[in-house]
Amino acid sequence: MTWELDGNTFESHLLLGTARYPSLTTMSDAITASDTEIITVSLRRESSNGQFGEAFWNHIKQHDVHILPNTAGCMSAKEAITTALMAREVFDTHWIKLEVIGNDHTLQPNPFELVSAAEELSRQGFAVFPYTTDDLIVCEKLMEVGCHVLMPWGAPIGSGKGLMNPYALRTLRSHFPNVPLIVDAGIGAPSHACQAMELGFDGILLNTAVAQANDPVAMAAAFKHAIEAGRTGYQAGILPEQDFAQASTPELGKPFWHE
Repeated sequence: MTWELDGNTFESHLLLGTARYPSLTTMSDAITASDTEIITVSLRRESSNGQFGEAFWNHIKQHDVHILPNTAGCMSAKEAITTALMAREVFDTHWIKLEVIGNDHTLQPNPFELVSAAEELSRQGFAVFPYTTDDLIVCEKLMEVGCHVLMPWGAPIGSGKGLMNPYALRTLRSHFPNVPLIVDAGIGAPSHACQAMELGFDGILLNTAVAQANDPVAMAAAFKHAIEAGRTGYQAGILPEQDFAQASTPELGKPFWHE
């Protein structure tokens, strides 16, 4: 079940966020339970002063994971580029989860600013992980400007609505057969993650559904198993839907009687 991302091979298909946990210990335990190999970290949290910021980073260092800094909260390409450049220095990585928000209510990405920022950051040597909608044309533009991975939303950030448009996601998978695709945002239940993996997606990035659960550690484990099940099901071959019933027992050899 291994997969490749920017030249690295991973076994886990779960990318986990580090915000909104009730405690740093709970966050750390959830990371362990999830078996994730990639965690997202906000530059704004790491760069905050005080003992909390240092304690947070000490907990992160206990785990053998790749760090994916993000530009959360940025509203323009210029702001996102500046944040990404700072994150590269702080975290010593060329990876960046690019977020350029266009609407405060829906937290929907601004496609114009997103593509602009992705183009500049790709030019400066970043591996850009763009948080985008499921719009095919926007995704094509992101690929054209240098992105090698796409992270379409399932639903708005933190909404927990799951996959609002499975058709669009299925279209992306078909259109980009060799591009790593990660559903980012809107996943609220393990079943949502399983559904995305059954569509053939390569990974799931989530935060709120684990961090805000009654038991974040147990929920992290639940998502781990759901993602594994969805991926295995996709690889095994999901039974296609059809309009009419089809008997599971073959007609051949069916007993009959004459009156």
